[in-house]
Amino acid sequence: MALPIHASRLERIWHYTYLTICALIFLFLIAPILIIIPLSFNAEPYFTFTEKMLSFDPTGYSMRWYDTLLTLGMTNPEAPRNAAWWADAWANSTWIRAAKNSVIIGFFSTILATALGTLAALGLSRPEMPFRRTVMAVLISPMIVPIIITATGLFFFYSKTGLAGSYVGIIMAHATLGIPFVIITVTATLVGFDQSLNRAAANLGANPATSFFKITMPLILPGVVSGALFAFVTSFDEVVVVLFVAAHDQQTIPRQMWAGIREQISPAILAVATILVVVSIGLLTAVELLRRRSERMRGLSPG
Repeated sequence: MALPIHASRLERIWHYTYLTICALIFLFLIAPILIIIPLSFNAEPYFTFTEKMLSFDPTGYSMRWYDTLLTLGMTNPEAPRNAAWWADAWANSTWIRAAKNSVIIGFFSTILATALGTLAALGLSRPEMPFRRTVMAVLISPMIVPIIITATGLFFFYSKTGLAGSYVGIIMAHATLGIPFVIITVTATLVGFDQSLNRAAANLGANPATSFFKITMPLILPGVVSGALFAFVTSFDEVVVVLFVAAHDQQTIPRQMWAGIREQISPAILAVATILVVVSIGLLTAVELLRRRSERMRGLSPG
């Protein structure tokens, strides 16, 4: 917000003090990310800035750790980089295999979480629904309860039902963690939804399914997509639940990073972290654009 022209001297001092405090807080939160990104280009196998890096010597920087993400686990990493080399990387690279698992699990868990979370939000938005607050508290509890408790409960439940060590179990577990985010975002979108539109559609002869897909869904779609993005990020970033319910060969990117830290500390982990930061920024940008679109559709902003 711009400072008014008629602001007093004290108001001006507080305005710039406030901006300084906000900038320092932002720097404190983003500093770890700012440190990780240049370290991922370190030419040496260290987690610290070398003298060459500090002096901006080009020989101190390298893409070797990003290359390691492709070659680790390959059958013949030194072969010419032709179609056969890329096929070998796609089939055998440890990090690519973990990325494929993360994307597949994240995709299906997001679909499941989005469908169930949207249905739950629609039900919770109805004023005639009994025990709404209690049901809401139960549904968002996976976001409140410590993740280690949720993971332990899922482990014992999956051990009894045979879902432990299966991709179906991992997808269901990740969907459980993503549903609260979908419920919260869709419920927030439904707050400004005009229910008279559905009543008008019913008066014109539309059945409930037609009213939902033609009226309700297009208006709440930005909230649904935002919740789906949050659910996908939650699944993509989850490591504790995977450690409890996944088999030893079901590696995801966070679990592979965890294993790399335990077994062999390598700057390749920093390269993965940098890629994840870029992906997260892209997803958050999409969420913000969807939020602004939702506000414009509901008439909450002049845009």
